[in-house]
Formats: sequence, C-alpha cells, structure tokens
Amino acid sequence: MVEYSAPELDTLFQALGDPTRRRMIAALAAGERTVGELAEPFAISLAAASKHIKTLENAGLIRREVRGRVHLCRLEPGPLASAHHWLSFYEIFWTERLDELERRLCEEDARKSQPVKGEDP
Repeated sequence: MVEYSAPELDTLFQALGDPTRRRMIAALAAGERTVGELAEPFAISLAAASKHIKTLENAGLIRREVRGRVHLCRLEPGPLASAHHWLSFYEIFWTERLDELERRLCEEDARKSQPVKGEDP
C-alpha cells in the first residue's frame, strides 16, 4: 500500500470534505479570486468565507496575498496532486478486481452457452 504523511493527508481530505470549500477550489481553478468573490455564490458572511479559506490555506490548497485592503486567493495544486497520487493506488486496486470479476462473468457466460453433452445444439 502507498504510505503518505497521515497528518498532511488528514488535513487535506478534511478541507476537501466540505462542499463549499470544494466549490471555492473549483472557482480558483479558473484564476485568482478575492475573498468577496469566493463568498459571493454562497449565503455566507465574509467571516464564514474567511474561515473556509483559512482551512484551505492550512491544507496548502490556496495561497492568500494581501494587496492593500484586498485579499486575493490563488489555487496551489500541489496538495491535490498528492491526493490524486494517494487515490490512484485504490483506482488500480479496484480496476484489477473489476477486471477479474468481468473475466469470471465472461467465463460463466461461456459455460452457460455451451451445449450440454447429449443435448442437441
């Protein structure tokens, strides 16, 4: 099995576990956004949006830059690559098992379609 730093992955998956934060990450994939722009699609206050952003920052998923009174957020894709790499082990795991299941089902279908000895085809 693939081993990774548990605290880093725990923090990452905890941050990604919230749908609001996942939508913020998706918005940031299109480019920089201010805190206000990230909060806009949700019925949340700027303070609540800032808490979500702080969680994403702690997970290393975004970087916030302060320009005067404006806080700009930018996606940091590195941790997403780590999550993808960790999950890819399980993709391989399930692909192998599903391939084996398909092989066995095909064998079973082939056996069922063969005529029984003594019967007319």
